[in-house]
Amino acid sequence: MDEFDIIVVGGGSAGSAVAGRLAEAGKRVCLLEAGPRNDNFLIKTPGFMPFLRDASNYRYETVPQKGLNGRIGYQPRGRGLGGSSAINAMVYIRGNQWDYDNWAALGCSGWSYEDVLPYFKRAEHNVRGADEFHNNDGPLWVSDQKWPNPGSLAFVEAAAQLQLPRNMDFNGATQEGFGLYQVTQKNGERWSSARAYVEPLRGSKNLDVRIGVTVQRLEITEGRVTGVTYSVGLKERTIHARGAVVLSAGAFNSPQILMISGIGPGQHLKDNGIEVKLDRPAVGSDLQDHIDYVSSWETESKDFIGDSLAGTVRMAKAIVEHRRKRTGIMTTPYAEAGGFWTVMPGAPAPDVQWHFVPAMLEDHGREKVKGHGFSLHACVLRPESRGTVRLNGPDARLAPRIDPNFFDDERDLATMRAGVRLSHRIASSPSLAKYEPRDRYPIDLDDDAQLDALIRNRADTVYHPVGTCRMGPDADAVVDETLKARGIDGLYIADASIMPRLVSGNTNAPSIMIGERCADFVKAALAA
Repeated sequence: MDEFDIIVVGGGSAGSAVAGRLAEAGKRVCLLEAGPRNDNFLIKTPGFMPFLRDASNYRYETVPQKGLNGRIGYQPRGRGLGGSSAINAMVYIRGNQWDYDNWAALGCSGWSYEDVLPYFKRAEHNVRGADEFHNNDGPLWVSDQKWPNPGSLAFVEAAAQLQLPRNMDFNGATQEGFGLYQVTQKNGERWSSARAYVEPLRGSKNLDVRIGVTVQRLEITEGRVTGVTYSVGLKERTIHARGAVVLSAGAFNSPQILMISGIGPGQHLKDNGIEVKLDRPAVGSDLQDHIDYVSSWETESKDFIGDSLAGTVRMAKAIVEHRRKRTGIMTTPYAEAGGFWTVMPGAPAPDVQWHFVPAMLEDHGREKVKGHGFSLHACVLRPESRGTVRLNGPDARLAPRIDPNFFDDERDLATMRAGVRLSHRIASSPSLAKYEPRDRYPIDLDDDAQLDALIRNRADTVYHPVGTCRMGPDADAVVDETLKARGIDGLYIADASIMPRLVSGNTNAPSIMIGERCADFVKAALAA
């Protein structure tokens, strides 16, 4: 019962893919997950996304951010099977082709766009069918939105009125342009990584899923990972891996688990009373995240989702419709439309991404806003600022110390400034202007000082942390190009933490691709 071919730590976007693929290949796999199964109607109903705040969300916070005028940022992270794919906006974006070619140029051989495209396709079941860029028989369902808000369609039209191109497929030949996003849904329900890879194997003798467990440490003997010790309540249990341990706990928790196991920046570990097994300064360093600013407008139109009697009645009816037929506006991802565009000279690819939300957002949706309106996110796609993840102590139950270091590099603020200005130009275009929107934070947009102050007062993450266990060809990198940990045998890392550079887009699909690739790397190593 306590010895397996492979132990996977973390059942999130990548971990579910790794565990499912290895079990499918005949390996005996134990999947350890801290949270619940996430198999309930709240998770499965897309429109309940803003209310997933308890057992399925770690709800982390950052240290005070000097670039945000000392504010503490919010960092939601998925907890439970599916990880963040169980609580996210379901937007299916792979990133720009240039991102992966850049990884290869940085020395990560085998990670160019041509190398990763087959893995994106292997994962995908796109309702549009198969073509050069897509597949229609993978486990991860990717669907078109059938019930978008009229305001989301107006947004796409508004961008087109500024001569910004329409784009029907952000994951196809080109990323530039504006349109509706495809979403990870199947027949109107959220389709998380766990539903794609883990649930189909429920009951399989090859996959032992253990939920509600807290990983205390990796067991390391003579430079090799031999197993994992976890706790349930006050009881500890150690399980052993004959072949490999795959760490897939995410950009915050993967470095945390490495550090409490003695792998990380030596002095920091000593300061926390942890015996240093491997001094690796890059563990928990190189944190990159998409800093995001949400512009917000109020309107009299009830087309938009909002807090009013009419809005409440409409959503109540929509909940009943979704429970009966899995149709209607409760299939919304909220971030229904968006786009990619280049705002800075010399950028090799679009440097800002927009997410249009047909509702007024405040503080990540945690603060109720009366009335109706719309919001437009603009995020800096390839930030230059770098932050860290460190320990708050040696106890695995403590949240990690997260410092994204937003706007440490002035170039990020310059890009954001240009992105927010374009947001307001789009909102002033005839298709949206007909709603007579009132800016909820009016300033002189041409005044850099006023705009910078507004951005620093209101910007925060759009939930894409990466880089804290970076991949690279150099001896300092945490993992090599096969995702094997440097300096520790039998250990692999598969999640967004391995990205050497943040991709230009949402990180769920790339994380699943990383999980698919890791499964192949582990199979090849065990067969050798």
